[in-house]
Amino acid sequence: MIEVESITFAYPSAKPIFMDFSWRIERGETWAVLGPSGCGKSTLLYLLAGLQFPQSGEIRIDGNPLTRPRPQTGLILQDYGLLPWATVRQNAELGLKIRGFYGPDGTHAPSQIDWDNNVTPWLERLGIEAVADQYPSQISGGQRQRTAIARTLVLHPDLLLMDEPFSSLDAPTREGLQALILQLQVENHLTLVIVTHSIEEAAFMGKKILLLTQPPIQQATLIENPEAGSEPYRRSEAYLILCESLRAALERG
Repeated sequence: MIEVESITFAYPSAKPIFMDFSWRIERGETWAVLGPSGCGKSTLLYLLAGLQFPQSGEIRIDGNPLTRPRPQTGLILQDYGLLPWATVRQNAELGLKIRGFYGPDGTHAPSQIDWDNNVTPWLERLGIEAVADQYPSQISGGQRQRTAIARTLVLHPDLLLMDEPFSSLDAPTREGLQALILQLQVENHLTLVIVTHSIEEAAFMGKKILLLTQPPIQQATLIENPEAGSEPYRRSEAYLILCESLRAALERG
């Protein structure tokens, strides 16, 4: 689905973050991107989202060069990105209203999409229907993140990009949302890429893990983790061993 081919990227007046870097993601895969602070994790996600562009090389999705954000890509950020003056329901409807304004033009919205504007099933599925008429300041962090997830999934993306979406949540809420996202990924046949600085989160969520080091990055370590995603795995010896292996790799730099 995604081909990152020999890209080089640097911010103005800074050394390259990626240099002749390549990576491939198949449709339906679940990837966790892990690395130390400042290594380029979020930058890589923004490149996949079409919000940044490499100085050389190319990123292709379904064979098409990525030259702008694509309407089939969903992006969920750490700070939720909710409008404080809008209710939960209104925030969840925001993307649908924007698509309704542009119509199925193939640029701002897919040329063929489901125009069902009813967000209620998603609010119910994510357990926030009871707070649908409340504002972001009146609900918990977990409920705000669920609202952001509803706003994204109601648009029926095929690629879901998440930038440290659970880092500010308490452990039980974080673990519950991790499991929920993986369940929704299977149900909706999503390709999932989650950026995280948490070793435990990467080990639980990523069936494949991209381990980045400090820039400039030319190659990254790819780790297969096929048992990821089930609650028994989170308590298994294999999970603990992988966490220790990832920790040691990060410490080596």
